[in-house]
Amino acid sequence: MSPSRKSSKMVSAKAASKVQQQLMGERELRGIVDTVLRLAKSIGVAETEVHVDENISALTRFANNGIHQNVAEHTLNVSVRTQAHQRTARATTNRTDEDSLRAAIEASLSLARSQPKNPNLLLVPGKQRYRRVNRFVKQTAALTPEDRARAVRRACDLAIKKGQTAAGMFSSAQAQSAMGNSRGLFAAYRDTHAVFSITMQEGSAASWAKENAASVADVHPQQLAERASDKAHRATDPRELEPGRYTVIFEPAAVLDLVGFLFYDFAATALRDKRSCFNERMGKQVLGKNIRIEDDVYHPLQLGASFDGEGIPRQRVLLVDQGVPKNLVYSRASANIAKVKPTGHGFMLPNEYGEAPMNLVFSGGKASLNEMIASTERGLLVTRLWYIREVDPYEKIMTGMTRDGLFLVENGQVTSAARNFRFNQSILEMLRNVEMMGPAVRATGEEAFEMVVPAMKVRDFHFSEVTKF
Repeated sequence: MSPSRKSSKMVSAKAASKVQQQLMGERELRGIVDTVLRLAKSIGVAETEVHVDENISALTRFANNGIHQNVAEHTLNVSVRTQAHQRTARATTNRTDEDSLRAAIEASLSLARSQPKNPNLLLVPGKQRYRRVNRFVKQTAALTPEDRARAVRRACDLAIKKGQTAAGMFSSAQAQSAMGNSRGLFAAYRDTHAVFSITMQEGSAASWAKENAASVADVHPQQLAERASDKAHRATDPRELEPGRYTVIFEPAAVLDLVGFLFYDFAATALRDKRSCFNERMGKQVLGKNIRIEDDVYHPLQLGASFDGEGIPRQRVLLVDQGVPKNLVYSRASANIAKVKPTGHGFMLPNEYGEAPMNLVFSGGKASLNEMIASTERGLLVTRLWYIREVDPYEKIMTGMTRDGLFLVENGQVTSAARNFRFNQSILEMLRNVEMMGPAVRATGEEAFEMVVPAMKVRDFHFSEVTKF
């Protein structure tokens, strides 16, 4: 069944093992875009924008040391935005026959007529030039259910050998997007990614490990299983410690899930609306002098298209240098208001957020985790965090909990597991107190999107109470 007849399909594990699905060619994507633009022009729509997104994904889940689910899905969506008289709206369909595309155009027009005028709405942009990125890895696209099952079996065999219980997932996907508009703009992008996540449990203790990459060769299921297994064993019989301020060594996943909450604060729209923690702080010493943050979609460890939701080329932007917030990111509308050039960080219109940096890269250091531990007289080693919520948006105070491996460090050595803590901590203060950093890596967690961050040793991190588990 082709995407042109039905764009979403789910297949069973047995069928998935026999079907090697492929994305459409760029010519086919462009054909869909051109058809929408032709149909829109035929009914008198002057300003039209089209997005086409196709995704082929497969997932193997396991629990209790065995696979319990294997599914594959192929989706195709066409999103049409029309605008006239400073009004705009978007409608989406998962069919590509002309009748369905025409219905989406008409739905978009009907919705647009009911919208209030937006004085900041600009005409769609013209043709652009893009820097080429290649993030499509054939090995990842060709990954089969049998390939995933073999990796899962090895991980589960390790758990059985160690007297532990394994659970997690191994997924792979290939995706592409294309966009075009009535002024001749056309852009296309495709990538692959693989994700392996595992939790190992021993008694009531558990630990976790996860990797995400464009190439499945950069995902190491057995190493992750061994790491989680070792930590789960060491996490048994945790000590209960007093709440307070501790020197903390954060592994990259824990760093990611905290600093990831900063991304929208670098948006020009957020600053203009007084919703950013950098209001009244741009150009001032806010973070430690060892903190440098960029948004860089072209970084070799990143994923993402070289264009934004309006088709504007993404620029590499230095956000923080030596702890000083230097620059913001801009959509076309926010750039027009500020009388600057857009940076290519706008979201698909219409939206209420404006823009945001989606490819954050923190500069790291040279210290290893072992060196951070060896340099610590008394502190905590944190595997990851969860259930993080914002308490104060202007001081960027967050609350959340540790999980899946919290360990006490004494006299330069990990001496025992510790009961989990709840924390209440300003991210700005945290990034003023970074004493050591490891090399920046592509990190993945559960609370924030993937980015490039280092492990960090931080002083005076505030844990407010012991949790009940």
